[in-house]
Amino acid sequence: MSLSSPTPEPRTDTDEDANSDRDAPQSDSQNASLFGGFRLVSSLTLFSRILGLIRDIAMATLFGNGVVLDAFSLAFRIPNMARRLFGEGALSAAFLPALVRELKVDANGPGSTRSRHSAWQFATALLILLASGLTIIVLMTEAVLLSLRWLIPLQESTLLLVDLTALLLPYLVLICVAGQICAILHALRQFAMPAMLPVLLNVVWIVAAIFFVPLWDDSVARVFVIAAAILVAGVVQLLVLQPVLRRYGFRWQSGWRVALPKVRKVLIGTIPIMVGLSVTQLNGLADSLIAWAFSEIEVAVTVEKEEIGAMERERWSVETGTVSALYFGQRLYQFPLGVFGVALSTVLFPQLARHAMSDRSDLLSEDLSRGLRLVILIGFPASVGLFLLAHPLTLLLFEHGAFDIHDTIQTAGMVAAYATAIWAFCGLLIVNRGFYAIDDQMTPLRWGLVAVLMNIVLNIALLYVCGGVGLAYATAITAMAQFVVVTAMLQRHVGHLAWRSIFKTMLSSLIATALMGIVCWLTLEALNDVAVERSMMQRLLRVVLPIFAAVVVYFVVAIVLRMEEVRWLLGRKVR
Repeated sequence: MSLSSPTPEPRTDTDEDANSDRDAPQSDSQNASLFGGFRLVSSLTLFSRILGLIRDIAMATLFGNGVVLDAFSLAFRIPNMARRLFGEGALSAAFLPALVRELKVDANGPGSTRSRHSAWQFATALLILLASGLTIIVLMTEAVLLSLRWLIPLQESTLLLVDLTALLLPYLVLICVAGQICAILHALRQFAMPAMLPVLLNVVWIVAAIFFVPLWDDSVARVFVIAAAILVAGVVQLLVLQPVLRRYGFRWQSGWRVALPKVRKVLIGTIPIMVGLSVTQLNGLADSLIAWAFSEIEVAVTVEKEEIGAMERERWSVETGTVSALYFGQRLYQFPLGVFGVALSTVLFPQLARHAMSDRSDLLSEDLSRGLRLVILIGFPASVGLFLLAHPLTLLLFEHGAFDIHDTIQTAGMVAAYATAIWAFCGLLIVNRGFYAIDDQMTPLRWGLVAVLMNIVLNIALLYVCGGVGLAYATAITAMAQFVVVTAMLQRHVGHLAWRSIFKTMLSSLIATALMGIVCWLTLEALNDVAVERSMMQRLLRVVLPIFAAVVVYFVVAIVLRMEEVRWLLGRKVR
């Protein structure tokens, strides 16, 4: 999509008024709405992540590590992956800018009734096709699973997996349709209810685990209760969206077939976006696969006959447990990424799409610059803080039961490695959506594929130099390089970003982050006499006190340095 100005035509008084509005900067109320939406989504995401942690603890308490929980986790991964692709992920990234163009929503508000009718035809067509297509896929998969169950003798564990998968598959349709309804609400600048959907899922899940699961003694029956609760949650999520959607003007259209060509274009555009948005996940998967391939359990060492060859092979091997350590490391760095990076990109994306639709490259670059400044404000201290707290956090959350001190050290190394690039992971979410807003899906795709190749090369190189932790550092370095390159490429499309303000924010944030890091490190040193294997309260203090000290120091220094981004974040003036 081009952002160049159209060829001038003879002007009237009306044209002068329109151009006057066009050249006007964004109002304070529009900026306040943007940052207010970000605070809302971020707060609800944080609440959802906390509930998700409680949910995981409940599941571990009920089932422990074993066949039942393994089968459930694998069965639930299928609708979860579909949600990322067809719910809130690639399809939404292609659908939302197209819907904004149909709505003709610009900086001054929604378009005409006629444009809304066309937009609702488009949305209705996409929702119907999505629901129909996914339902057909689910029914065909259910038939295959039923055939497996009755025609082939299966082990008990495999039979459990098949049954759980069959029960959870309908949730795929529910959550993906709900995800596209959320995209419609985002286009209408409504963020509260979409952000509440994960909260609803976790609440229903936790209620089922506390009040209904204990009614059964058998662990298999209990896990089916949880699966049924997830289906109930999916129905609840879809139902609560309907009155909200209607309140903001959406109406199902009987003539939706006229919009099928537009829907086909969106579906085609989903393919490169799917790959572009999956780069981080692909790199994480590559880390795990390479760790598994080079695991030391597969390295045969015969010292007597092949001493030199054995030494070389040992150097290329990684410790047993590296795959699990990578997984836990990814889980921890994705917590701040979800609370901040995903929340900011969710709120900023519809606004970027509106600016692109209105051919306002000035406002597009302005909001992208604001997004990058917020990434710097939060991303730098998040990276340093998680790096310093990698060991205390891993100790607090994971060192229980069979997870011993060696596992803690191994996992903490992965957490620290991934933490170095939190700011880059967050920045990529913003920059890539800048491309999608201007209808450019190929640039993120091309550089995403380059990043995957770069990550594989670095994986092999750093594995030889650093061992298993080199895999995590490879992904972090790749994310940093990818962020720098795609940001430079984006500037060619939308014009110059506000680099003076960005560098000023970067300098102030680096100063505040350095002081924060010193205070955090000194606090950790002062608490080193707290024995790590003692009570949960002591472990908790070694995490909470440094975080509290770090947050206070960072924001006090940021306020002293008069960082405007703090006012955006808090929604008030800073004296």
